[in-house]
Amino acid sequence: MNARSLCTLASLLLAPLTSHALALNDDFSLDMSLAAVSDYRSRGVSQTLGDPAIQASATLVHSSGLYIGTWTSNVDFGGEFKTRQELEYYAGYYWQATDAISLDLGYLKYSFPKEGQFNFSEVYGILDVYGVKLGVHYSNDTPNIFGEDQDTLYTYLAYKIALPAEVGLDLRVGRSDVKDPAYWSGSGDNRNAYYEWEAKVSRDFVGVTWGLSYVDTDLSKSECTSWYGYGDLCNATVIASASKTF
Repeated sequence: MNARSLCTLASLLLAPLTSHALALNDDFSLDMSLAAVSDYRSRGVSQTLGDPAIQASATLVHSSGLYIGTWTSNVDFGGEFKTRQELEYYAGYYWQATDAISLDLGYLKYSFPKEGQFNFSEVYGILDVYGVKLGVHYSNDTPNIFGEDQDTLYTYLAYKIALPAEVGLDLRVGRSDVKDPAYWSGSGDNRNAYYEWEAKVSRDFVGVTWGLSYVDTDLSKSECTSWYGYGDLCNATVIASASKTF
């Protein structure tokens, strides 16, 4: 069973793109980040069999709003799959309409060394209106368990709340749709979409952003196994994280 037929996204919430960025000259700035997480979950599903991950990114931003960058993380799909790395290459345009409204449009390519059959691409759009983010990601070349390309659509709604003591609360609910019957229950029923959600509290301390997340999906153990090959990749979990932007 293909453990990676519906691949991941480390969501590109790049607003504002230039915060904490290193200014190279009047037009260009470089944003870099490094993070450690106790489990790499993307769209609610573990990409490391529940193990920790180290992640890094670098984004070159132009004053016009154009940007290009790359992101990477270790992964583990289990079985005989040899890849241990996910690489993402992205480019897009970030438009700040007002202080409270922005739009991020871009293209994203996923690459998995030694397991190129998992490679795919997406186009995305993220609309931010007064802190409420609506994200849409579409792909027409996501590999399925039969080794064929198919359409996928991921949408989410997110919002960040400022709590006392400089604590942030990030809330997100998303829906992942692979368009074809994919998730089979123990009773033999199937569906092509599932919901996932996350609640994360975070706080900056000694120059590092510390986070604690609760992540879950509505996939049952049998539905998770039928698509990803393991039944415990989609269940509820708590994830600790530490990240720093340079």
